[in-house]
Amino acid sequence: MFSFRPHHERNTGQTVDKHALLFGLISVFLCGIGFSIIAPVVPFLVHPYTSNPEEQAIIVTLLTSVYAVCVFFAAPTLGALSDKYGRRPLLLVCLLGSAIGYFVFGIGGALWVLFVGRIIEGITGGSISTIFAYFADIIPPEQRTKYFGWVSAVVGVGTVIGPTLGGLLAKFGYSVPMYFGAVITLLNVVYGYFFMPESLDKKIRLKEITFVRLNPFTQLASVLSMKSLKRLLVSAFLLWIPNGSLQAVFSQFTMDTFSWKPALIGLMFSIMGVQDIVSQGLIMPKLLINRSDKQIAILGMVSEIIGYSLFAASALLSFYPLFIAGMFIFGFGDSIFGPSFNGMLSKSVASSEQGRIQGGSQSIQALARMIGPIIGGQIYVSLGHAAPAFMGMILIAAAIPVLYKRTHVT
Repeated sequence: MFSFRPHHERNTGQTVDKHALLFGLISVFLCGIGFSIIAPVVPFLVHPYTSNPEEQAIIVTLLTSVYAVCVFFAAPTLGALSDKYGRRPLLLVCLLGSAIGYFVFGIGGALWVLFVGRIIEGITGGSISTIFAYFADIIPPEQRTKYFGWVSAVVGVGTVIGPTLGGLLAKFGYSVPMYFGAVITLLNVVYGYFFMPESLDKKIRLKEITFVRLNPFTQLASVLSMKSLKRLLVSAFLLWIPNGSLQAVFSQFTMDTFSWKPALIGLMFSIMGVQDIVSQGLIMPKLLINRSDKQIAILGMVSEIIGYSLFAASALLSFYPLFIAGMFIFGFGDSIFGPSFNGMLSKSVASSEQGRIQGGSQSIQALARMIGPIIGGQIYVSLGHAAPAFMGMILIAAAIPVLYKRTHVT
């Protein structure tokens, strides 16, 4: 296969396969569209089954949580299987499962059908961790943070297009964005089947899969026992809890607080994608010149705290300009935290362990996104619309010193 060698890598003897890189970028782009296109319409799909706004908010957050529960239990298995059998077959299966999940969710007809759709998608929800393991396979360690930045930018483009497109498609029916998400994910499966190269050499694959590698709890204990990863993952866990809450209540929050419709909600989701593009294209390259991954991650966490404070103020004052400003600042923080975190994570282990670590990381993220929506939904209903934002400020403020004291500075 053809490969290219960036100028600053020409003396390292390592190359990046162009076809593998292209497939990976296309995959994350379509994942960005497929996931974000449904975000503006979930509360509207739930609405026919309950007229109580408080009950509706709980159901919306539970739909997010059940997805995370399935990812939590499935991610270690998918990570271990990808370490043994390669990234290609697992990634194709995961993408196919996502397409089926979108389709079932779009069919609806009853609340239990919506939950079934989320369960199917969650069980095969390891596609992102498999994609990151795929990139870790094909990219030299010293270049991973930069390339993970590219990944975030490409996801950002998909995230810009997805919510806006979803909001517009909702004019033809609230299920239409789901069907569209299923179609584009299936197209990615077809593309991958014919053009996706395998990234994990058979010589370094896992020889056998033990029960320990499949058990999410022992997997978590194993990953957290690694001194180089413990503080990194704990700090990320504290950040992901309120992020999961925000993701779950976002649409409901803007409906209840500002009476927004799907098209406008989708546009606001797109701000996150815009931030990814701007940050990765203009800001991240400059930060990488004289800042470590850890310093960049902390800058992102501080930005998220500021964003949460503006969300809280917008809820208390019912003043949407504060919410929009908060979206820009929060989006910036989220866009630079992700690549720096994944850079630190991937550099901590060998190639044969990338699937395991990425799977373990996704399990921890899924656990946080399981807990976050449940807590966020409850305090949203019982303590007020600003409560999830205050939770975000507190937990991320606690996460910063955990990451700052990390033993192995990256």
